[in-house]
Amino acid sequence: MTEQTRPLHGLRVLDFSTTIAGPHCTRLLADMGADVIKIESPDGDLMRSRPVQRDGAGTMFGQLNAGKRSIVLDLKRPEAIAAVKKLIAKVDIVVENYRPGVMKRLGLDYPELAKINPRLIYGAISGYGQTGPGAGRPAYAPVIHASTGYDMAHAFYQQGRERPDNCGIFVADYASGAYAMGGILAALHQRHVTGKGQMVDVSMFETLVGMLLGEVNRAQFDFDMPSRPMYGPVEASDGYVMLATASEKTFQDMATAAGRRDWLTDPRFEKYADRRMNWDKFVDEFEAWSKTMTVKECVAILEKHGVPCSPYLTVTEALKDPQVAHRGSLCTIEDSAGSYKSPAPPFRFSGSPLQSGPKVAALGEDTRSVLAEAGLGAAEIEALVK
Repeated sequence: MTEQTRPLHGLRVLDFSTTIAGPHCTRLLADMGADVIKIESPDGDLMRSRPVQRDGAGTMFGQLNAGKRSIVLDLKRPEAIAAVKKLIAKVDIVVENYRPGVMKRLGLDYPELAKINPRLIYGAISGYGQTGPGAGRPAYAPVIHASTGYDMAHAFYQQGRERPDNCGIFVADYASGAYAMGGILAALHQRHVTGKGQMVDVSMFETLVGMLLGEVNRAQFDFDMPSRPMYGPVEASDGYVMLATASEKTFQDMATAAGRRDWLTDPRFEKYADRRMNWDKFVDEFEAWSKTMTVKECVAILEKHGVPCSPYLTVTEALKDPQVAHRGSLCTIEDSAGSYKSPAPPFRFSGSPLQSGPKVAALGEDTRSVLAEAGLGAAEIEALVK
């Protein structure tokens, strides 16, 4: 592979972001060929210390930051701020996910940096956006899950449960990081037309609200809800199966698979509106059939009739799916403790390959070379490194 074939080759990104949302965005930019320079404090991104740890190297940090260069700058020092401003003149994109106001206090907010580089695309990811009465609120993904209604909406579908779920999968981080990438690339395209950069303001709160399709609409209108959600597990003799009957054809195929074509003319189930309100009764009838089989047998019959379904797998089991190997869904990345597997981007280009990593930079290992590229002299660099 030649570097020139990757879609974002030639773009330079200055990455101030930490933890998950921003690093996820810039990891995707790096995979597409951008030169991402990650600015870290002398203590490093806190994800460096998070598990899984192998000889002092954190695999989650590696997954989020493979393929980037790492420089250390103490942004509390005016010399470091001056160095950043020299770097800004030669970069295309800045990404940060500090609380609104932090970059302004440092003198590194968009209006200041745009004076140096009017073509700069500045992506800012924050909990509630850069403006408004809630802009200054501190936020991490679990807080956003609670404040948007996402957690309570999820709990609504778990019958009989009152306590909201614990959080271990940070949906708001990954979704807002992906939206930030989309907004940055859109601004980059507009720069090709206008010659001017701009700021991209991404709100984690708005990101997650945008995912609550049914909930946002139901919140505005009176709407009857069924006693049982339509998307949930059905029981087999040795476990559970998830199936999705989103279309009329799928429902017809499911009825055929179960040998119950009579469901198609049953007044409780024939029309979608009635079927939805009587879904608890339908599941009782469906499970009278599905419980006579194992999960494997049930899935085989449903798939034979084209019904979207799946057994419930662990992540370990899911990663053994032959589709993962075929698609190259996992790539190999390398850090100081060795190599391991990491998710590759979920998209592919017909005319441009992607490359993840493979290297995870040690803290500050590129400081001297990056600052030299920005035009700093040897004495200036040594002073900053010390």
